[in-house]
Amino acid sequence: MSDRLQASVCVVVLLLIVGWVLYIGRAVFVPIVLGIIAVYVIVGFTRLLERIPVVGARMPTQLRYALSVFVIAAGIFLAVDMLVANYDGLIALAPRYQESVLALIQKVAVLLHVESEPTWDSLRRDMLAQFNVQALVASMLASLSSMIVNIFVVVLYASFLLIEQRTFSEKLTNMAANSSNAERIKSVVTDINRRIGAYLALKTLLGVVLGGISWGAMRSVGLEFAGLWAVLIALLNYVPYIGSVLSIVFPTLMSVLQFGEVNEVLIVLVSLSAIQFVIGNILDPYLMGNSLNLSPFAILASMAVWSAIWGVSGAFLAVPITVIVIIIFSEFEMTRPVAILLSKNGRLTYGGSSPAV
Repeated sequence: MSDRLQASVCVVVLLLIVGWVLYIGRAVFVPIVLGIIAVYVIVGFTRLLERIPVVGARMPTQLRYALSVFVIAAGIFLAVDMLVANYDGLIALAPRYQESVLALIQKVAVLLHVESEPTWDSLRRDMLAQFNVQALVASMLASLSSMIVNIFVVVLYASFLLIEQRTFSEKLTNMAANSSNAERIKSVVTDINRRIGAYLALKTLLGVVLGGISWGAMRSVGLEFAGLWAVLIALLNYVPYIGSVLSIVFPTLMSVLQFGEVNEVLIVLVSLSAIQFVIGNILDPYLMGNSLNLSPFAILASMAVWSAIWGVSGAFLAVPITVIVIIIFSEFEMTRPVAILLSKNGRLTYGGSSPAV
């Protein structure tokens, strides 16, 4: 076996072991990675505040950090408060939505010329024999409580990471064997911080804009829980491609349950589709440019891989993790071909490496 083939086999085995460890330890790793992502968002917002004309450069660094933390903390608080406040409303209106679903099923049954008109008794008997409303409500409450606890843990990790950020550069220097390696490591870390920080900060800003405009469109139609759907749309903005589709599908299904009329449903569908198209195809490319240099196939593949490892959290974290992997791979001769394949244009300029064509 040649040295190159042996090294390739070792790399594949190592990746499989790392993937298995990440999978079984997802309860520990996911909050830590989310805490790191939260720090990136805070630092990215701090740099964006510095670019504000006239006042941005004059603001002290501590004030910019404080404003960034305040804005993000306020956003998290409002999102959690929105989820908790709408929970009781969803439970109260559940019987009405149940009747809407039944009426819709009965209309479909008539169109399909089904002999016996479905009822909830027959549906429960044939499809939902083990359905238990109390168990479902208890499960939803447990999930909501778990999510709030996870948010607290993520905030805790992010707080300590922000405190230790001042000594991180010194730690990197002391870790390296010599000054040359230290500069190379710093260059890679700086490139990762710059790209990921800018991406997450702009993505968060776009999510807020997208959620706000979508809220206005849904509110104008009279869609119930428009605020809740706006928060969901803002969060799904972090998930490439699939997030845009789900941001349209979920509120549209809600409009079907609420209105049951074609006109209102079409208004919700068309307005949300138009908003997603404008934001996703005009504003997003204008702000993002080609800074990430990621192949669309690499994005979809990474979403599939990280969703399989970490579930829903993996879908949100797929793009930042893939960018970090590509930047690191580009620094080593053996893994640079993989980085080139995952890039969008085949040119790498990461970490001080010369572009590879």
